[in-house]
Amino acid sequence: MSVRFPELFSEIHLGDCLLSNRIVSTGHHTYLADNVPGDRLISYQEARAKGGAGLIISEIVAVHETAGFSRDLLKVENRDAIPAYKRLADACHRHNTRLFAQLFHPGREILSSTSGMLPIAWAPSAVPNERFHIMPKPMSLELIRDIIEGFGKTAAALAEAGFDGFEIVASHGYLPAQFLNPLVNLREDEYGGDAEKRLRFLSDVIQSVRKNAPNKVVGLRISGSELDENGLSEEDVYSACQALAPQLDYLNITAGTSASLGGSVHITPPMGIEHAYMAKQTRTIRQGVDIPVLLSGRINQPQVAEQVIANGDADLCGMTRALICDPLMPSKAKATEIDAIRSCIGCNQACIGRAHKGLGISCIQYPESGREIEFAVLPEVTRTKRILVAGGGPAGMKAASIAAQRGHDVTLYEAASQLGGQALLAQQLPGREEFGGIVSNLEYEMQSAGVKVVCGKRVTTDLVAESGVDALVVASGARPFIPVFEGSQDIRTMTAWDVLEEKTSVGSTVVIADWRADWIGLGLAERLTLEGCNVTLCINGPLAGEALQLYTRNHTVGRLHKLGVRIRTHVRLFGFVDDSVFFQDTLCEEPVQFDSIDTLVLSLGHHSVDDLSASVAAIGVDVHSIGDCVVARTAEEAVYEGLQTGWMI
Repeated sequence: MSVRFPELFSEIHLGDCLLSNRIVSTGHHTYLADNVPGDRLISYQEARAKGGAGLIISEIVAVHETAGFSRDLLKVENRDAIPAYKRLADACHRHNTRLFAQLFHPGREILSSTSGMLPIAWAPSAVPNERFHIMPKPMSLELIRDIIEGFGKTAAALAEAGFDGFEIVASHGYLPAQFLNPLVNLREDEYGGDAEKRLRFLSDVIQSVRKNAPNKVVGLRISGSELDENGLSEEDVYSACQALAPQLDYLNITAGTSASLGGSVHITPPMGIEHAYMAKQTRTIRQGVDIPVLLSGRINQPQVAEQVIANGDADLCGMTRALICDPLMPSKAKATEIDAIRSCIGCNQACIGRAHKGLGISCIQYPESGREIEFAVLPEVTRTKRILVAGGGPAGMKAASIAAQRGHDVTLYEAASQLGGQALLAQQLPGREEFGGIVSNLEYEMQSAGVKVVCGKRVTTDLVAESGVDALVVASGARPFIPVFEGSQDIRTMTAWDVLEEKTSVGSTVVIADWRADWIGLGLAERLTLEGCNVTLCINGPLAGEALQLYTRNHTVGRLHKLGVRIRTHVRLFGFVDDSVFFQDTLCEEPVQFDSIDTLVLSLGHHSVDDLSASVAAIGVDVHSIGDCVVARTAEEAVYEGLQTGWMI
């Protein structure tokens, strides 16, 4: 037991299964496997087990041939798959971590097709969803019974492989939730009608799993509220949990639904949503049942988890993204090494953001996640080098910390008065306040590794030559791109950086020209509107926030809708005269004009800044350029390149 976190590190039974602590890595689709667990997925999950997680709930396993959801979905098509799953179970058990499997059928919620053809989606009734625009086919009684049997058969195979328990996925509007929902389940047979009949599918599934995997833990994941007008309400879910609890060993409470854009935000809630925001609903459910309850959703630090449990809101905490960001978080927390924990900032860029692209998940702060095989052991230093890093943004800090951890003598110079680069600007936007956590985390890693830091001094070629270093890492970043337009002085033109650094005042009527369609334009629009400006956001793209991860984008755009911000898409900035700003429609090339404007804010991307690489290379010093100074991109590329450079320099 931890002195600092006594509740979090106390043991707990789920059924007959004893967990060493209350920290859970909940089921999440990693895209690190190809239908069965392989080396990448096993290494990924073992890293979390080794780091001290009490329970790992592995990602969704399809229970039936109609359960197609996306490519790489885990399956148990025959007994030949059992050894692969056993390897995964053994890897977790080596570290005293229990392993459950998620048993899954999406129903009408089909994310993508493996064949490229539109699939047949099956559901209780022919009620379409809003997000994927899929019209499902109603299930026959024969198919329903076959799927119920599929839950049991899959559980039997995974029990043989050594899994400790199973979690039936009824969250986020997937098939079991579709049966519960009276707006989606319009059946008139034994699986539809009143609330008792709508519960029958789930009850039969639970019994099928129990029968085929006796003496194993059986839990249920369900959204405490689907947070959608057409979804399950808190009252619906509470009643279902009360009715089903006697058949279960635990409940896993989350939020949202896959069926709508607004509801799906809560599948992986981004920063800007309150920590542990479902705690009140979970406490209500917990008070109405006699089994342990797990809470998931924006619990990124042990302090938050401890409070949740101490308050009686839940018995366990899902801390999935916290464990993606820092697999060693549990062991650090238990040892009271709080400052050493790399806290998740909820950016969604490399975890769910990569997954939605069909790529293996990772973390912008810790690119080693999902790449455990490639970055298993730091390479030994054969000769200690003196390394100078020019630039204290995320790229430079990551390179410096990794190189120093390997044993090199590293000094980092930052021209500004403090470390962080563009991350310091990002954290000034509404809903992005946590982004500055990347700076604190990387700064701590550098300090722990022994990196010497000099702020307020710019690196020059003469400085490099005088220092006698063996290598220079250039991470000098980028600056705002400002095109040349012919225009009068009646309109104030400012860059996004000018606004955030408050270099000059912003007028009352503002047009934001947003070329990148990322978080900058959205954040500026919200901030300036909250400050009382009349804002029009003009996007050179098909939608605001196009470059952002889906849930982050929809959450942020929804905030702008509530504020009444005008958004115009498909326009490129053309120029400005007097108090008018001119754009051109990118689809039809027609002019678009905004009049009576007093401030034009430019968010048109960045151009790289590198005044060192060529001149330093000319004096014979080994040069490595990384991050935005190569070409302006995102923090994900910057930190990953910092890792690569520090690893091999």
